[in-house]
Amino acid sequence: MAFVKKPKLIEYHTIPPHLQFNDFVHTGYRPVSTFKGCVDSLFYLHNEFGNIYTHAIPFVCFALLLPLNIPWWQAGAGWICVLHYLACLSPTVGSVLYHTFMNHEGGEFIYDTLLSLDMFGVCLVNTLGALPIVHITLLCYPDARNAALLAYISLSVYGVYCAVTARTNVRRLQSFFWQAVFRLVLYMLRWYGPGTGNPASMPFYAIMDSLAVLGGLVNVARMPERMSPGSFDYWLNSHQIMHVLVALSIVYLHWGMMEDLVWLETFECPPE
Repeated sequence: MAFVKKPKLIEYHTIPPHLQFNDFVHTGYRPVSTFKGCVDSLFYLHNEFGNIYTHAIPFVCFALLLPLNIPWWQAGAGWICVLHYLACLSPTVGSVLYHTFMNHEGGEFIYDTLLSLDMFGVCLVNTLGALPIVHITLLCYPDARNAALLAYISLSVYGVYCAVTARTNVRRLQSFFWQAVFRLVLYMLRWYGPGTGNPASMPFYAIMDSLAVLGGLVNVARMPERMSPGSFDYWLNSHQIMHVLVALSIVYLHWGMMEDLVWLETFECPPE
């Protein structure tokens, strides 16, 4: 953009230590900047540009398009719709803020705060996105449903603590392990046990979790930039791939929940 003055981009060995988290990305780093300088970086190419827009574009699409597809009017499902919408938005908001302002002149404190916000957004989609699944799976068993909701919320609180205090990508990925196990148990209840829900939603949920796990593993492995350091500084590095997979995962979460909400509209628990 003509109205933005692009600063001289710098190399890995010249950035502050708290920004040195991927030594396979060599060039294209923004210098330490003011708030305005960080905002200006939305309009020129650097090595965080792709990370910003691979979540900024999905955020805008989700924010504008999902409300047109969510059945807000469905009796008894209003809270599910609200939680689902917030879940779909939460990981993209924190991510965009983190990648936009991570080089702020406030230094490591600002960076750590933004990283915690980013991880909190990931925790929210794992929590808010799954609570309706818990509710629908155990719809006909009120006591078990309430206990499961409480248990999942407790696991989520623990996951938030682990995620925001973790110092490595491996530890951050491990923070979501028990939530994933809990969801797997719910899926098993739907397939083989007394769990309820639309069978058509299950492939969507399975793909959702598979994409999320794959994205986390790609990010931890630093692939493909590990194979050719410096070749993926601007595009197609592991973090960008993870962002795309996370956005796709949210789409499959939405499709699965819409199937469940269609089913929920006509389902009645059998008499005791």
